[in-house]
Amino acid sequence: MAKTVKEVIHASGIDIGIYTSDFINEYISITDIARYKSDDPAAVIQNWMRNRDVIEFLGLWESLHNPDFKHLEFEGFKMKAGANAFTMSPKKWTEATGAIGIVSKAGRYGGTYAHSDIAFEFASWISPEFKLYIIKDYKRLKSEENSRLSRSWNLNRELSKLNYRIHTDAIRDNLIPPELTPAQISHTYAGEADMLNVVMFGKTAKQWREENPDEKGNIRDCATIYQLLVLSNMESYNATLIRQGINQQERMLLLHDVAVQQMKTLSMLNMEQLPGVE
Repeated sequence: MAKTVKEVIHASGIDIGIYTSDFINEYISITDIARYKSDDPAAVIQNWMRNRDVIEFLGLWESLHNPDFKHLEFEGFKMKAGANAFTMSPKKWTEATGAIGIVSKAGRYGGTYAHSDIAFEFASWISPEFKLYIIKDYKRLKSEENSRLSRSWNLNRELSKLNYRIHTDAIRDNLIPPELTPAQISHTYAGEADMLNVVMFGKTAKQWREENPDEKGNIRDCATIYQLLVLSNMESYNATLIRQGINQQERMLLLHDVAVQQMKTLSMLNMEQLPGVE
């Protein structure tokens, strides 16, 4: 896996590591889960993977999530699974089939990790009671994470509102001569707001609405935390550029460069600079 963020589930006195490389798919340490059953977790995992039902489950998961899964090799394993002479390990499985649901990780937090779908299945085999402890603390982690994301989103939404005020004041003071009608003034505001929308989202608010007729709110309500943060910075920067007398076409190019650089930086922060990242 690439650079990853680690969290820990606390289940019945055992710490179980979680990794994610994309903040969507989470991989849980089945090595840690196996320690509930034995001091030799590798042997426990291999014993689990010998079962025909497990091989079929792993193959189905890969078929649903992995377009590069090698079905021919999987069928060969499925035919042999469950026999006394059949052996299986995470390394053998991933190397032969190109599987992505189970991964081995070296280093400080090394071990065998499985996608949460698979890890919970493994936990059921280890102990239904222990699985419930894992799920309970996993839900606690997700609840805390959602709360943090909600606070961050709201904070950046408020920053965006404040910068919007700075932005519109700059438009009023520098781009709107007193002889314009109220309708013309409104059009100017909309033009500047949509200019930023085009730079950030690649489309105007109207275009977004036409493409998303069933969505509630507007284009900015559906923005990510990082898009809102960059948009907020862009509004402040655009206000400065307006006061410097730079025309809209030149401002768009300057703002585009800022947006690309800041989104790239935030993406790097995701993977490398959050607490707990290797």
